[in-house]
Amino acid sequence: MTCAILDDEPLALELLADYCAQVPGLELKGQFDDALGGLAFLQDNPVDVVFLDIHMPRLTGLQLAQLLPQPGPRIVFTTAYDQYAVRSYDLNAADYLLKPIAFERFVQAVQKVRQQLATSVPAAPAPAEAAAAAPDAMFVKNDHRLQRVAFDDILYIEGMKEYLMIYTTTGKVLTLQSFRRVEEVLPPERFARIHKSFLVALNRIEHIERGKVQIAGRLLPIGDTYRDTVTAMLRASNML
Repeated sequence: MTCAILDDEPLALELLADYCAQVPGLELKGQFDDALGGLAFLQDNPVDVVFLDIHMPRLTGLQLAQLLPQPGPRIVFTTAYDQYAVRSYDLNAADYLLKPIAFERFVQAVQKVRQQLATSVPAAPAPAEAAAAAPDAMFVKNDHRLQRVAFDDILYIEGMKEYLMIYTTTGKVLTLQSFRRVEEVLPPERFARIHKSFLVALNRIEHIERGKVQIAGRLLPIGDTYRDTVTAMLRASNML
């Protein structure tokens, strides 16, 4: 069984590579501390399983999982955060390992993947995770209340120092919120950070020109840091 590791933490990469070397029949084909480098490798070099960190710069593990060729490898998420467990099962993840990862737990994940490959049937989610419906909205602080904002209504979000301005089909919502917090809630396959000051709904892009996208008649810049990520996501959405 072949595998690859993607994690921006050097110690995590070293630990997982050492674990791979101790498991008979598990061959490590590549390890990457950069999500885009790992994505490029996996597009040309199929493997059976990818051990994938969630919090990585430029492209999160959840977003990368959406961009992998289909039928793709089995995904085992490796993260220090437990709040993404339900979302990971929406992506048919084989397993979800919380850091620090014990060797015994790593071996259990490998065995689970082997069983899936042997039967070619994805593992069924745990009952609690199966019952949890994917959210269709988020609540943000607006004045002295929590306001519901439906994902389908969002056009784009603009950062304004410590505030965010959420532009929707029905108006604007100003909230004391961080981009990081919003990115944790928004479906990664539907939204992308294109600039340090802008996050957009991919299906709301009207056209792309000279390093900018137009949404609702407004041209928004694509930052150099985000250019490769945005291009990859647009291609995965068949928009390029």
